[in-house]
Amino acid sequence: MDNRYSLREFVEQTGQRDLGQGEFELERDRLLEINLNGAVWTKMGSMVAYVGGIKFTREGILEHGLGKLLKKTVTGEGTQLTKAEGQGRLYLADTGKKISILNLQGEAIYVNGNDLLAFQTGIQWDIKLMRKVTAMLAGGLFNVRLEGHGMVAITTHYDPLTLRVTPDRPVITDPNATVAWSGSLQPEFKTDVSLKTFFGRGSGESIQMSFRGDGFVVVQPYEEVQFQGNAGGG
Repeated sequence: MDNRYSLREFVEQTGQRDLGQGEFELERDRLLEINLNGAVWTKMGSMVAYVGGIKFTREGILEHGLGKLLKKTVTGEGTQLTKAEGQGRLYLADTGKKISILNLQGEAIYVNGNDLLAFQTGIQWDIKLMRKVTAMLAGGLFNVRLEGHGMVAITTHYDPLTLRVTPDRPVITDPNATVAWSGSLQPEFKTDVSLKTFFGRGSGESIQMSFRGDGFVVVQPYEEVQFQGNAGGG
């Protein structure tokens, strides 16, 4: 009798593993387990399963003050968050994207709004709108600045690549492939004003992000369409 691929074997191989890594744990490289005892912010729609007594509350309109409300209005949907509260195990994922956990220890990091999966409630955050891009294209680009002490989970299509930025070596990236960068950096935008490239009929990128200073920038081998009117190239 062939015992390979039995249901028991499948359950054992794919079952939940307690890795003892703390509140944020990579259950799989594309599945985040949160050992919840309190509250955590999560990307809306990212919950795939949970065990225990957990309540989910959509982010309140005025929960973070009028300033953030105005920014969310300007950015459209912006970063839609859900607060998960209670005790139990919570599992999050985002369309099969790879997950990385960052343990902030007083540092600050900017994360593309679409690539932020979860973060602990003790971390301060604020929505930042790239106004220059918005002036160039409908839709714009928004990101979230996170600072303080605690865990942050970000997502990337495939494996992320982190590039060091130094005063003598700036890094230029495609906005559609840019995931995160250190809080010390303020990107500038380079544009190719040619109408051919602006409307996606040329060979070059129409918009590029330029990082100068001392820090890092995280990119992914994938271009997410974040702008209306810019198909992206490459």
